[in-house]
Amino acid sequence: MKTLVLFYSTYGHIYKMAEAIAEGAREVAGNEVVIKRVPETLTTALLDQIGATQAQQAFAHLPVATVEELPQYDAILFGTPTRYGNLCGQMQSFLDGTGGLWAKGALVGKVGGVFVSTATQHGGQETTIRSFHTELLHHGFVIVGLPYSWQGQTNIEEITGGSPYGASTIAGGKGERQPSANELEGARFQGRHTAEIARKLAAK
Repeated sequence: MKTLVLFYSTYGHIYKMAEAIAEGAREVAGNEVVIKRVPETLTTALLDQIGATQAQQAFAHLPVATVEELPQYDAILFGTPTRYGNLCGQMQSFLDGTGGLWAKGALVGKVGGVFVSTATQHGGQETTIRSFHTELLHHGFVIVGLPYSWQGQTNIEEITGGSPYGASTIAGGKGERQPSANELEGARFQGRHTAEIARKLAAK
């Protein structure tokens, strides 16, 4: 069984969540887990201007995914920062290139999930994931979220991301907040839970 953790990250928050997602997925026996990123669409000058260049060096070594390879995987977990309550342009551009796969039904029956980040506590985490789910449903994905069997999302002792729709983190308006221990645990849970369901489906 193969699982792809596919992400875009501007300042590294989603990359850290992707690593946690992959850690959880690797706990499922027989699961080969790959982390890849989608192509960048911003110019180097603009990335320098917004202060993202240095942060992105942390994951520049990771390979860039291609649309054509997606059918190789049994499960795909998608990570994106939120842009105005929706997924980022880099991820959307990548998905816009999957029309050929849609026409062939190449992703029907794959297991999919979404994890996100926002600048603020109510910055569109749930709307972004739900919007992303719509695109996955058009491709025929079996969608897996973050069920309440992960008790961390009932935590009211601290500000934290995480909802039944998927793992999430709050980055802060200037990107100053890193994913908390609770948020990373939610990501690990989602990665493991998604891989477990994919393994069950692959066995049939």
